[in-house]
Amino acid sequence: MTVVVETAERSRIWSHPELGLHAVLDANGSVRLGTSGQDWARLVPLVEVTATGHGRLWSGERFIETAIGDRLAYRDHDTRTLRDGGLERTTIRLADPVTGLAAEVTLDASPGATFLRSRVRLVNEGVEPVRLESVTTLTLGGISDAEAGLDGLTLHWADNDWLAECRWRQAPFRDQVVPLSRVAHGHEGRGCFERYSQGSWSTGRHLPVAALTDRDGRAWLWQIESSAGWRFETGEREGAAYVALFGPDDAHHQWHQVLAPGEEFHTVPAVLVRTESGGLDTAFATLTDYRRGIRRDHPDHRELPVIYNDYMNTLMGDPTTERLLPLIEAAATAGAEVFVIDAGWYDDDAQGWWDSVGAWEAAPNRFPGGIQEVLDAIRKHGMTPGLWLEPEVVGVRSPLAATLPPEAFFRRGGLRVTEHGRHHLDLRHPAARAHLDEVVDRLVGEWGVGYLKLDYNINIGPGTENGTESAGAGLLGHHRAHLDWMAGLLARHPRLVLENCGSGGLRMDYAQLAVAQLQSTSDQQDPLRYPPIAAAAATAATPEQAAVWAYPQPDQSLDEIAFTLTGPLLGRIHLSGFLNLMSDEQFDLVRSAISVYKDLRPEIGAAHPFWPLGLPGWDDEWIAQGLRGTEATYVMVWRRESVPGGLPDTDRTLAVPHLRGTRVQPTVLYSATADPGVEWDAAEGRLSVALPRANTAVLVRLSGG
Repeated sequence: MTVVVETAERSRIWSHPELGLHAVLDANGSVRLGTSGQDWARLVPLVEVTATGHGRLWSGERFIETAIGDRLAYRDHDTRTLRDGGLERTTIRLADPVTGLAAEVTLDASPGATFLRSRVRLVNEGVEPVRLESVTTLTLGGISDAEAGLDGLTLHWADNDWLAECRWRQAPFRDQVVPLSRVAHGHEGRGCFERYSQGSWSTGRHLPVAALTDRDGRAWLWQIESSAGWRFETGEREGAAYVALFGPDDAHHQWHQVLAPGEEFHTVPAVLVRTESGGLDTAFATLTDYRRGIRRDHPDHRELPVIYNDYMNTLMGDPTTERLLPLIEAAATAGAEVFVIDAGWYDDDAQGWWDSVGAWEAAPNRFPGGIQEVLDAIRKHGMTPGLWLEPEVVGVRSPLAATLPPEAFFRRGGLRVTEHGRHHLDLRHPAARAHLDEVVDRLVGEWGVGYLKLDYNINIGPGTENGTESAGAGLLGHHRAHLDWMAGLLARHPRLVLENCGSGGLRMDYAQLAVAQLQSTSDQQDPLRYPPIAAAAATAATPEQAAVWAYPQPDQSLDEIAFTLTGPLLGRIHLSGFLNLMSDEQFDLVRSAISVYKDLRPEIGAAHPFWPLGLPGWDDEWIAQGLRGTEATYVMVWRRESVPGGLPDTDRTLAVPHLRGTRVQPTVLYSATADPGVEWDAAEGRLSVALPRANTAVLVRLSGG
């Protein structure tokens, strides 16, 4: 990663051979980042900034080609190794002579690795305030297919919604960024392909993850790590594609920040993965390793205990001692190791609990002998007790709405924000944080709770205005304080497990998941709708953090019970259902699934996901997900009902290219009542699976023959 002088006009100041990326300095002091062998004109300034009074050089929907970005000039750079043979951190320093803004770009990469993590620190070294409106975390230019140019690129992105998470889509790049005959007009287009968050659900609309691939299997995959606002754009520049990654901005998130002289701003982090072959499967394997490397270390990532939760399709927020005790006994017998009492344990209000939450005290009428009786029963059965909590909200009818200071809540225009019967705490305020610290220290320290499901069920909008700050800046400030609060809980209670839930998967980002141990993937209650979510969950979270519901019921057939139980077997199990009311045959099917999971879970924490049929479509009949472990490869296959009027398709062939030429033995680990047919073609690296009945599934292990 040394300076390589290429011409008298330009030199490389940083390069990474495995990534095929370099930062190039020209004679005017401009630094740009791009892929090897690309023309200078195709690259993008290393940092792009819009500020009030300093906009873009070419007006449109794009937030590149900014006046400040064009002026930012090289000062110096350095590279240091952060650990033996490991991460290398390069810092490139730039300055704008007009505004006095200084940019410090931090690039983290490891020798031999194919990912690059970036952050930017802006400091106002001038004499006048600067009002920031957008700042890139990472920009990259010069992306194209080696032979077909932009015509050979495919764009991949994921839509997200309540009950319909991780819905990946793809389209030719040229379908989204059309050719405009630049020669005729003398200018680039004004538009781009963009995706961004809206409000406080960071993944309420889309995942902050997307990719470009070419025909030869190269991939450029990126992830933005923000629980507040984020945005990415990609478009055409000089016949090549560029990518620009942002945190919040003024146009999309009501974010602006005034930097007085001497003040600074830090962007949210983002990561770029670049692979030379293997397409999305290889890129997501690298991203999985990266995610494991940035998160807080915790025993849960290695132990992967089986979690029973009383909510989904079971008690649905209406727990009592009488209802819980038989479920506790049945869950323990089935093999659960954590038992979570979900929403409603605090509800003693005749008008309902939704708009009265905040104190988080157990409801006496629900637990006549006290909630400790239930928690003790969980421990007696060898399980860790857990509770549901929605810490960031206070119901409008809660006494805390009046006793906490007004500044402890989100406000806009001087008025307290109300959404769906709740107010929102601002965890930058000491009273808000002290209140939640007291709550958690009581639940964990006094009650002995070892697992907290932290839910988040409102979208509070653009944020909070604390004094003169913008709403978007307030949201970013709160979320950074929220992450610090979570880290503080884990520092005081190292064995405590935190589940990140946002109405299912509506806050599924790696700002949260670098701290929390698990991610709820969905609130989807229909077992036939869950497979595409479960199969694609590893694109949003590591497999060992992706919790998938399995809710077998006594009124289900054996096929239906096996179908819902297969979903989490390559991730994390959120077991639910009235197990206590099942027949012996039904219950044995549950215990069998848990036993299979416990046998294979030592592999999950180091395994890499892949998709033998490609990333699933929402209505696909056949769906498959695989895990490539160190000892074996595992493939999960679901077959759902065919589309109305369609012919039944009882078998499917799946590609497992990393095992091509290898003799392996396919073994059915779990399925419905009738054994499916499985065959392995070593020469082609293909697994054939036959499922004679619709709405059935099978888990297959491929191991040395």
